Amino acid sequence: MKKDLIHSLKFSEAGVRGIVGESFSPLLTTNLASAFGQYVGAGRVIVGRDTRLTGEMLENSVIAGLLAVGCQPVILGIVPTPTVQMMVERYNASGGIAITASHNPAEWNALKFIGPRGMFLDPGESEELFDIYTQGDHNYCSEQDLRDLRHDANAFEYHMRRIFKEVDVKAIREQKFKVAVDCCNGVGALYSKRFLEELGCEVITVFDVLDKGFEREPEPIADNLGALSEAVSKNNCAVGFAHDPDGDRMAVIADDGNPLGVQYTVLLAVDHVLSENPAPVAVNIQTTRAVEDIAESYGCQVYYSKVGEINVVDKMIECGAEIGGEGNSGGVIWRRIHPGRDSYVAMALVLEMLALSGEKLTEIRESLPGYCNLSRKYSCSAYRAREAVLHLAEKYKDYKIYRLDGLRIDLPAGWVLIRPSNTEPVLRLNVEAADPDEAAILMDKFSEEIQSLI
Repeated sequence: MKKDLIHSLKFSEAGVRGIVGESFSPLLTTNLASAFGQYVGAGRVIVGRDTRLTGEMLENSVIAGLLAVGCQPVILGIVPTPTVQMMVERYNASGGIAITASHNPAEWNALKFIGPRGMFLDPGESEELFDIYTQGDHNYCSEQDLRDLRHDANAFEYHMRRIFKEVDVKAIREQKFKVAVDCCNGVGALYSKRFLEELGCEVITVFDVLDKGFEREPEPIADNLGALSEAVSKNNCAVGFAHDPDGDRMAVIADDGNPLGVQYTVLLAVDHVLSENPAPVAVNIQTTRAVEDIAESYGCQVYYSKVGEINVVDKMIECGAEIGGEGNSGGVIWRRIHPGRDSYVAMALVLEMLALSGEKLTEIRESLPGYCNLSRKYSCSAYRAREAVLHLAEKYKDYKIYRLDGLRIDLPAGWVLIRPSNTEPVLRLNVEAADPDEAAILMDKFSEEIQSLI
């Protein structure tokens, strides 16, 4: 039997992404931008991008699509995705488009669509946008109705100052931390050194060149951060920070040069914010159970959402959470700044935590609940991914299961989550247990089962 054809083009609330030259083209992005302009109505639309080599080409196609339906694009150039979100609010714009495939490999790119609230479109809004795109009946404007193009080269300055208003900058500066930062040759190459220097840090940068492409895999997981770990150890740094290409995900390296794991980024932020303001927390279902342990220590409730930034944000608004995020991606969301994942917020909160506690990160790590969280992904079609989830849901129906997003099974040793990705044509497997050996056993067992089904 022939394997199912796996298409790289993905439509979801995370936007539209694909491999450039294979499924993702300037024609596609022009039409998507026109559909988005029609969806939000003629008005200002903020446009920003990451450093992918295809970014400028796609930026021009997005501009053309927006102008064609009477919108006024405001071009930010290369900026973090959270900066685009914040500038939608600042300009009172109709919406925004971030041109980035985030943690995907270099051959991918994407359009992420932001509504007038400065938040990504939710699943219902995305469906409406894709209906307009599919119908293809755009109301193109005549020559006299074309609007001019605007540029804003200082957008990140606003973003930075907004963060600095909410953290104890004086306390951080007094510590004169030495830090290392892995910019992935992404947006961090433009902004992270200055951001950290403004906080009084001595900064060692890794992969900080704009025009060389990605010199490591874009996802900031431990396996990809050897150069940063070495920089932290070699230079006796207090902490190391690792970005993804568009600056919404963050991983942290402790002062001993060992990666904490992306789950710890949200855990540190939650612990620090709750220590000052106990309140509900919202995270996605792929986030470590350690967040529950931390929240319970402050008498706070944790609420779970589907995976996907907008799903977490909606849950945060619903339950009144100030802090939350996506543990699996190191995505910290602090609503006091803006409702979106932000690696610059994550860096500021970790530095403030270190400054106010007077402890080393290795000491803080020892005080936090410890779980072993492992993940793998398997290339397969959406159909086979769905069939695998249905089969496993039936097989493990006698255990406590959640069908909020894919399938989560709570077992005596820990939990297992099997879910189709929103951003790649893959099925993801996450397992977590307090005992690393138990986590490895769960990983091997369910990996074997998944591979037999796909």
